[in-house]
Amino acid sequence: MLDFGDAPKRATNLTLNARMLDVAKSLDINLSATVDRLLAEEIRRRYRDQWLARNKDAVDEYNARIERDGGFSDRYRNFMRDPEA
Repeated sequence: MLDFGDAPKRATNLTLNARMLDVAKSLDINLSATVDRLLAEEIRRRYRDQWLARNKDAVDEYNARIERDGGFSDRYRNFMRDPEA
């Protein structure tokens, strides 16, 4: 899916809250690594949200069909049922 792996780094400018920046530095927080990780999480979240929005009708139709008709392998899953039930 979205793999950012070993892509090269690129310098950028950020404007951050000065007090937060001071505290982060005092806690030895690696700003580049932290922003990289948080940005990747946000990108994945938005990508997922957009995918779900674009595919909402298909997902709803599929879920309705499964609810109505069951899954294709339901008849083969007898081994999972409790024989005592």
